[in-house]
Amino acid sequence: MTTMSIKEALLNRRMLICIFTGFASGMPLYLLISLVPAWLRTEGIGLAEIGFFALIGLPYTWKFLWSPLLDRYSLSLLSFAPGLRRGWMLASQVLLLVSIAALGTLNPEQQLWPIAWLCLGIAFLSATQDIVLDAYRRQILPDNELGLGNSIHVNAYRIAGLVPGSLSLILADNMAWDTVFMITAAFMSVGILLTLSIQEPPGVPNSPRSIKHAVVAPFAEFFNRQGTQQALLILAFMLLYKLGDSMATALATPFYLDMGYSKTEIGLVAKQAALWPVIIGGMLGGVLMLKIGINRALWLFGFVQIISILGFAVLARIGEGLWLLGLVIGFEYLGVGLGTAAFVAFIARTTNPAFAATQLALFTALTAIPRTVASAATGIIVDTMGWESFFYLCTLMAIPGMLLLVRVAPWHSHPSNND
Repeated sequence: MTTMSIKEALLNRRMLICIFTGFASGMPLYLLISLVPAWLRTEGIGLAEIGFFALIGLPYTWKFLWSPLLDRYSLSLLSFAPGLRRGWMLASQVLLLVSIAALGTLNPEQQLWPIAWLCLGIAFLSATQDIVLDAYRRQILPDNELGLGNSIHVNAYRIAGLVPGSLSLILADNMAWDTVFMITAAFMSVGILLTLSIQEPPGVPNSPRSIKHAVVAPFAEFFNRQGTQQALLILAFMLLYKLGDSMATALATPFYLDMGYSKTEIGLVAKQAALWPVIIGGMLGGVLMLKIGINRALWLFGFVQIISILGFAVLARIGEGLWLLGLVIGFEYLGVGLGTAAFVAFIARTTNPAFAATQLALFTALTAIPRTVASAATGIIVDTMGWESFFYLCTLMAIPGMLLLVRVAPWHSHPSNND
């Protein structure tokens, strides 16, 4: 790609849309994994209960079950955003705004179960929004812009984490929680404005003839193309590659609070130290993959991820110093950014564009399982063995995914399979 074509790609309207899709997609997830645990912890809820709150993320792991419905049916009653994609986008975003604002009206000490059910509903709406945003982005981006567009989307996704993971925490030191949640919810208007200002993607394929066809065809194509054994290995790899990494960061905010840092310090130092290294890692990973290919990137970046988890064990042992907090988190999330860049590229390479919506929903759902099911037990593990030993366990849990690379992404693969 020439210099002029890179400039044109960066400045076109499709890249601007990717910024907005990333922000709208990241907001509700970071609310659930950053702001809600901090809220519960400051209101006196125990680590075991907070750990079980990871189960509210189950819709992210099961979203492929209802993704065919979003391909088959449109919400034609929504006159403000007609069309297959825009109707689902607007409905999910409006309901997310209302649901997030409603969280602040509940009392964690007296209404923990209603909070859990409402958070589960937010996760369901967020996963639904992800399905349609992923499909929309895949349909508006030409093949030569897929890498750039998805990179911009992912980085905007992470930047969205500054709202619930940093701004909202700082506000919580000076405002009531109900006001904090109302302000946080208002940021979902970014997604609503996007939906109202865009058009349906051109050349959208016809809806599947039936629900059966919408469900069966994407799965049949994947297993026929890869073969049953290799397909199962690929799915296992997607499940395990980020397992240790996800467990290590599942209770990050309660960990920082237990180390004695204030919510403002967490908002200003911890979240910033996580955000920018992960963005730099993502961009750096994309550039390095042009040189070494996807397979070797998965190996190298995976080792960086494993080593970086040990930094949390060091922080747990020493337990003080803002400089150490920033250094440890910065290195960990640099590894996260590198690993995610290669991992997302691998997923995209594995997907057939003709079945992108449901296959992407399946693959990304698998990557969310460690963040939900496995992470649900983290609170109990920490209460049993302590923070330092917990992070050593997370390091061990990162190894099985690396071992699967021998079969799904071998180091000495033929160049055509590595790029």
